[in-house]
Amino acid sequence: MRRSGAASTRSARPGMYGTYSAVRDAGADWSGAAGVADVRTKRPVHPRMLHRVGSITKTFTAVALLQQVERGRIELDAPVSRYLPELIPGERGQKITVRMLLNHTSGIGDYVSGAFPSFQQGSTASLDDNRFRDFSPGELVRFGLEAPSTGEPGQNWSYSNTNYIIAGLLLEKVTGAAAEPYITRHVIRKAGLRDTSFPRTPLIPGPHSKAYESFYGYIDPPRDYSVYDMSWAGTAGAVVSTMDDLNRFYRALLGGRLLGSAQLAQMQTTVPVTDGQGNVLMNYGLGLYAQDLPCGRFWGHDGGVFGMGTFSLSSPDGRRQLSLGINLMKYQRIDENGVLQPHAIDFALGDHMLQALCGPAAPLAKGERPLTPFPTQQVLVKR
Repeated sequence: MRRSGAASTRSARPGMYGTYSAVRDAGADWSGAAGVADVRTKRPVHPRMLHRVGSITKTFTAVALLQQVERGRIELDAPVSRYLPELIPGERGQKITVRMLLNHTSGIGDYVSGAFPSFQQGSTASLDDNRFRDFSPGELVRFGLEAPSTGEPGQNWSYSNTNYIIAGLLLEKVTGAAAEPYITRHVIRKAGLRDTSFPRTPLIPGPHSKAYESFYGYIDPPRDYSVYDMSWAGTAGAVVSTMDDLNRFYRALLGGRLLGSAQLAQMQTTVPVTDGQGNVLMNYGLGLYAQDLPCGRFWGHDGGVFGMGTFSLSSPDGRRQLSLGINLMKYQRIDENGVLQPHAIDFALGDHMLQALCGPAAPLAKGERPLTPFPTQQVLVKR
């Protein structure tokens, strides 16, 4: 069994408050944690803490929709307007397909700027204003459709939470059931997950860390947002889970227990995603992406909400897995050109990822680009 506790501890030393990780290698499991769950009381983190996993929710939502594809209720390359004729007005609704929603090539902008308008003025006031605000999915979709388009449908990859709120509405339309309870019954329970849920209140339903948000230095010292109404994220990012459950989920998915081989192949049909320098950060499929490490290709997703970040990666056969959570977000800084500057925490997390999945004998080659632990968070930053 590969031991990764030292790497986990190193991620806390450069400034991370707390981190917890679950590693699996051919049936052998390891869990570890380092740092604190509460910076005031110094209460330590532990490996089985519940955690807001953010956009890893998108994999759950995509699985539920692809189950409908298997049942013949949805066609991936059909226009969204076939199922939701009034949602996306005009020709745009005829051009955007279900597949484009799931692989983020729809051209629909993200709703976050509309839901948190102060962000555009360099202020985090909206974060506190919205702590107990209940957003409806329709409201979030309206914000996204009013945002500037990121391109013609099918033309460009551009990460947008709006896509997955629409996916949730589509799921409700074809099943006749509310999306979050449906995903709970047909994905979460089917995968055998005991500590994974869509919370019904702003509270995390069990032992958890606080969630500290720095917002690239605008909040100093970082503030706790562990109590928060997650209706702003919904089917795009509201799931709470544990690192063990995430490993179990991706093992079930990649092992064919949640979808048949044809739909799993659709999930793994990808488009490349690059950063501003042309480096490939990931290859994005349908709510699932691939990252290529020195020891092979791994599948999973990452997520970031206010104060909590997560990434989860699995080998295609599910024998090697890593899920990791952190309780301090946007600890980096953005330069005058709007480019996110790497932090020592990023390098420590990348080192942990490499050692956990590839072993200590597989370091990066000299001059090789460091691993990116949260690729979707990199592309969400305006450059």
